[in-house]
Amino acid sequence: MKSITINGSQRESVGKKSSKALRNAGQIPCVLYGGDKPVHFSAPYLAFSNLVYTPNAHTVVIALDNGTTYNAIMQDIQFHPVTDKILHIDFYQLFADKEITMEIPVHTIGTSRGVLNGGVLRKNLRKLKVKAIPANLPDFIEADITPLRVGSKLYITALPTSGYKFMHPDNTVVCQVRRSRASVADVDDEEEAEAEVAAEGAAPEAQE
Repeated sequence: MKSITINGSQRESVGKKSSKALRNAGQIPCVLYGGDKPVHFSAPYLAFSNLVYTPNAHTVVIALDNGTTYNAIMQDIQFHPVTDKILHIDFYQLFADKEITMEIPVHTIGTSRGVLNGGVLRKNLRKLKVKAIPANLPDFIEADITPLRVGSKLYITALPTSGYKFMHPDNTVVCQVRRSRASVADVDDEEEAEAEVAAEGAAPEAQE
């Protein structure tokens, strides 16, 4: 998985007044959890643009001005209810041998026959929770919609896994092709041939 480096400064004082002063100075107060003790730090607002305002998933390298670095993922983020500006971010520290749960974006590939026949592709889940050690976290999960016909669903059990596992029930629907007014009958050529053979084989019996 791709990683983004956040250069920050460790915070000596915490609290509402300190956090407000940081925001007024264009800094975002942050906390890193998961280690021996929480690490409070701040970083410039613009440092988070490629992490927050993107549909992609990333791990983070937090590089502090005291020379220490931490591998982490973003765990929680708070926005201002009116301005939508970032108020606070929580991170969780990563360890090479410890599994972590993370939301990974879903990328659909292929061309659905059902969509070509006028059906509408509905993406039920745009992200999926997976559990893995950091080295096995994928950048995205491919969902092949090629087999989907009108009325078909793609279940999570049909998705490939490599070094990670899904944290969803087996009956989870990732995407489906819904019927629409423009959709037409979607029958495989093989099924049509089988139906014709069956009809021809039954015809003599019907005449008797």
